Amino acid sequence: MKRLMRPCAVLLVAAAMLTLGADLAAQCNPGNQGNPGVIPPHAKVHGKSYAQWGFKWWQWAFSIPLATNPIFDTTGANAAIGQHGPVWFLAGTSGGPHVVRTVTIPHGKKIFFPIINTIVDYPCPSGFGFEPPPGMSLEAFLTGFAAQIMDYPGLLQVEVDGVPLQNTANYRATSRMRNFVGHPSLQAWDPCITGTLQPGVSDGYWIMLHPLSTGQHTIHVHASTVPPSLFVFELEFTF
Repeated sequence: MKRLMRPCAVLLVAAAMLTLGADLAAQCNPGNQGNPGVIPPHAKVHGKSYAQWGFKWWQWAFSIPLATNPIFDTTGANAAIGQHGPVWFLAGTSGGPHVVRTVTIPHGKKIFFPIINTIVDYPCPSGFGFEPPPGMSLEAFLTGFAAQIMDYPGLLQVEVDGVPLQNTANYRATSRMRNFVGHPSLQAWDPCITGTLQPGVSDGYWIMLHPLSTGQHTIHVHASTVPPSLFVFELEFTF
């Protein structure tokens, strides 16, 4: 069975220069799951849902060559590559030892990052045998495969400036099938990257923060999946 899993949990200890641009009334909305600084999981942010931002995060991550890709950066030096618009993406990691990154984020940016996530993309080399069964759409096939990973979270712990976020399991978002272009150098990580336009489905747990106040901030994430997930893993990171 093909395993196309790019889990990315983020723990961030970040020196971030940010401005407090959040509307206080919005921060007090009960829909925020008890997390005043976090945009509610069912809210639209600049016209996009959490699921749509999740896929945009993958489009951003896949567009960057392996050598400078923020997912594999151990210091935060590459964090600004490809960033534009009102939302700043923080990269996760594909696994390995604890990574501590320091980044400086421009004033007034919302901050979007995965707690833990995956993307399942298509097509793959013929030897993988990764094809939808007869009668199943490609979108349903990719969505179902991703769900078999993300349906079984263990830890979903996030702290912002030492304060634990509540109800993190409610921040799951699964995209529709969308297209992206992966940089060819990423085939070393994901052999199903074609270097051309191809479809995929993103699934995972995400956080969208309101802009933080100017100064230093710390974001910490500890996340895992558990059996019977198709991919059992545990990650902990800090920006």
